[in-house]
Formats: sequence, structure tokens, C-alpha cells
Amino acid sequence: MTNIELSELIYPSLSHTADEYEAMYPARDLPAGAKVTRLGPSPTGFIHLGNLYGAFVDERLAHQSGGVFFLRIEDTDDKRYVENAVETIITSLEFFDIKFDEGATLSGDIGDYGDYTQSNRGDIYQAFAKKLLAEGLAYPCFLTEDEITAVREEQDKQKLTPGIYAGWSKYREWDTDDALVSEVESRIKAGEPFVIRLRSKGTPNLSAEDTSRHTVVDAIRGELSVPDNFQDIVIIKQTGIPTYHFAHVVDDHLMRTTHVVRGEEWLPSLPIHVELFEDLGWELPIYCHTAQLMKIGEDGNKRKLSKRKDPELSLDFYRNEGYHPAAVREYLLTILNSNYEEWRMENPDADINDFEFTTEKMSSSGALFDLDKLNDVSKNTLLHIDAAELAAWLKSWSDEFAPEYAYVFKDMDHLAEILDLGRHDARPRADLVYARQIMDFISYFFDESFKIEDEYPAEASADAAEILKAYLASYDHSDDNEQWFGKIRDIATDLGYAAKPKDYKKNPDDYKGHVGHVSTVIRIAIMGRSQSPDVWAIQQILGESKVRERLEAACK
Repeated sequence: MTNIELSELIYPSLSHTADEYEAMYPARDLPAGAKVTRLGPSPTGFIHLGNLYGAFVDERLAHQSGGVFFLRIEDTDDKRYVENAVETIITSLEFFDIKFDEGATLSGDIGDYGDYTQSNRGDIYQAFAKKLLAEGLAYPCFLTEDEITAVREEQDKQKLTPGIYAGWSKYREWDTDDALVSEVESRIKAGEPFVIRLRSKGTPNLSAEDTSRHTVVDAIRGELSVPDNFQDIVIIKQTGIPTYHFAHVVDDHLMRTTHVVRGEEWLPSLPIHVELFEDLGWELPIYCHTAQLMKIGEDGNKRKLSKRKDPELSLDFYRNEGYHPAAVREYLLTILNSNYEEWRMENPDADINDFEFTTEKMSSSGALFDLDKLNDVSKNTLLHIDAAELAAWLKSWSDEFAPEYAYVFKDMDHLAEILDLGRHDARPRADLVYARQIMDFISYFFDESFKIEDEYPAEASADAAEILKAYLASYDHSDDNEQWFGKIRDIATDLGYAAKPKDYKKNPDDYKGHVGHVSTVIRIAIMGRSQSPDVWAIQQILGESKVRERLEAACK
């Protein structure tokens, strides 16, 4: 039995040959220099910040070059598949405004290079596995789990690298022995389970000096010296499903991917992928191995973000809290490109897409994620979003994640006025961070969420009722800011408080407190808290009747 006969025995009736698939997926008609990138998440039920981090790199590389960015669902690991995970992936990426040109969507595939879900591409992988079998570059392996365990135990005794490679599976050399040829043929015909392994060309257990190497250019890390692969990795499992190693190589070639963005945890697998591309006669894409996302731990040292320890690793965290996609994108660029913050300072009002993103400015040693820094970036980003647009976005967030805030959106013009508070001052207020924080920050504007949260300052608590009665008696909603504060100053001095804080600080025994203590009593009665934007401006938004209603309630 020849290699070709073996391939026909295993795959007797495929719908297309490898050459026919090559013709079905022609080179893309794109401008010179255009990049084709893909995001390939697995539907495991957990989509994380690393996925978004990589997606942003993919999107920038493709769209800045006039290329194509597509979504591929990599679901060959059926043991980890989680129901509805694909929907979670797609909606999560949509939330953060990641825009694909092609790929899987909730309503079906878009694009000419699909199917974009790997579990629907079985015949394609089998056609290329058949090609490798026919060329003697792959073989069927019938080793059982017990036999593989025994192999590893023996390798451990001999202090050899563990794995299945030359010398450790008799099926690797199936065509050198007539009895073995007969065994393989009969076991295949009997329907016994087997995997298909790559027949690697590397030599195992050589010293580093003697190992043959390849030079691979990584767009982030520069030239990498990659050793020959000598592991006979599984390319097709017993179920007929391909492994990630094989499926992604076949798909990236047929979908004409030019740049593969993935985490540095895949670097040890690079020798396998280099060999697969070489064996199949295909050009290697440009790999971009991104640094791991790190954070400062409680001990002050850097550590990898953990699914178990760090809720902020999950994209659900940012969706549920309501981080605006523009803020997240802005922050990601600060950790993706070292020159982005300088560019933003020089171009505060520029569109983020005007920034020239480059892989050369990406770190290869660990990207430090800082939630506090994200919050600071978010404050500044939201300042540049029109209040009406921000109000509409908050409503869409609330509709999906927090319907209990429905009362906030009864009057969208009123909400926009609230959100605009202090944003056009000489020194604009940057109070808004993310949706849940915003809902809390503006809660005092609405009867449904208004509550007294703080106590009156000790210096003025004994006079609180008198202060509020005097303020209510003098209140005129048409007063401008200067007239309004002049009346508060008069109330303060009439009741024995210093007209200026510095006067009280110099002579504390001469006064009960200062005008700031008096105005804080008023602030708490109207807003329920001791810290807020300008009280006069808030009163203008609340309206006279609401202000008087709250003052009267506080006087009782």
C-alpha cells in the first residue's frame, strides 16, 4: 500500500481536493501593502481583555492599510464549547465598537472566504490532511492513552523530551514493514479509532548547538530564531476534528491572512506552525506575538492578569460597569503604542483613527494594565463626547444591563443638560467615568434616587435649620451666580461665620466656622452630599420648585 493508497483508504470520498480548495479561495484583490487580519476566539464562555487587546491591533493593522479584518470562530476544541458563547463573543465585540469586514455574525456569515466557523469546515481540513498523507508527511497513529502514558514514563526514565516523535510510535514507519502495512490497513477497515499525526522532519533530543533553526520575523519582536519541530503532533483527532495547530494554518492560508496577532503564550508552538506551512508549501504569515497583560499585585510586583483573581480581565466587567467603548479604545492605545500619549497631548481633539498605529511601538516585555489609569483616561475621553450623544449611549447601556435606571431617561434633553454640567467651564469638570458611576454621580437630580448621604459639617450642624430657613426665605431662582453667593455670605456673617475661609483659619476663636461650612449645609439639603459641582448651576437644572421642595423638607 502506497502513501496515496493510504490517503484514499482513510478519505475515500471527499467533496473536493486540496487543489480545488486552493482555487475556491483565491488571493484577495487588495491594494499593495494591504493587511488581512483575523480574530479567532474560542467559544468557551469567557471573552477577555486579551481578546479585545488583540482585536484592536488586528483592526488597526487592517484598516490603516486598506485591508480586511475578519472574525473566525475557532471551535475545534469541542470539550470546552459553551452554549451561547458565540453570541457572547459577537455582542461583546460589538459593544466595544470592534468593526469586522467579514466573518461570523449573529445573522450568518459575511464575506467570500467562509465558512467562518471552524466546525463547519471539516471537509476542508480533511482534504489537506489527505494531501499530507499522500505525500508521506503524515500518518495514522493507533496508540492508545495507556500506550502513550507508557511512552512518557519511559522517556522520563531516559531523561528525554516527552512526546510522540521518531522512535516512539511504530506507526510512524508503517510503510517499512509488510506486517505493519497489513495491520494499519486492517485496523482502518475495521473502523478502529486513530489520530493523524504530522511526520515531523526535525531530529529529537539534540543539543541547542546542534539543532537546526529557522529565522522568523515577528512584527513586534523582530527576528526570532526558531528550532526545527520534531514532535509528531496530532493534526486530526479521533473524532475527525482538527487540532488548533492544523486548523488555523489551513484557514489562515485559505482566507489569505497576512498578519496573525496572538499572545506570546503561542511562541513555543511556532516551530510546529512553521513546519506545517512549509509542508503544505505555503508562505508563512507575519506573526505578531503580543506581550501578556500584567498588573501590579498586592506585593508591588508585576503579575499576569488572572481569570480567577481579577474580574477586570473579563469583558463582561466593562460591559456591566458601562465603560464607553471610546474610553476603552483610548486607553488600550496608551498601552499598545508607547508614543500614543504624547500624540494625544499634541492632538487633544483629533480622531483616534488619525493616529498611526505601528507594531514597532508595541512592547514585547509585558503590557501593564492599570484600572485607575483607565478611569483617568475615561474621564478625559467622555469630556469630548457630546452630552446628547452620551445620554443616548447611557440609555442603550441601561436598556441592556441596568433597566432599574429607566427613570433617568424619561426626559433625554434634561439628562443631556445634567451631563453637560461643568464641562464647558474654564477648567472643565471631568466627573464622569463609566455608566454605573455616572448613574450614582447624577442620582440626586432624580426623586427616585435622591437621598441624604452626608452629615452637616460639625461647625454648622447646630445652626443647620436656621441656615436653611434663612436661605429659603432669601432664595430667588432668577439670581445670577454672584447674587446667589452674596446672599449665602450674608447669612453666614449674620449667624457668626467668617465671610472667607482664610479669615476663619487666621482667627478660629472669633467665628463659629466659615462661609464654606454654611454653603455645605445648603448643598447637602439640596443634593444630599457634601461634594458636587457648582450648587447654583445644579439649582438651575433642578428648577425652582424642586429646590424649594428639598429645602422645605430639610427644614422640618
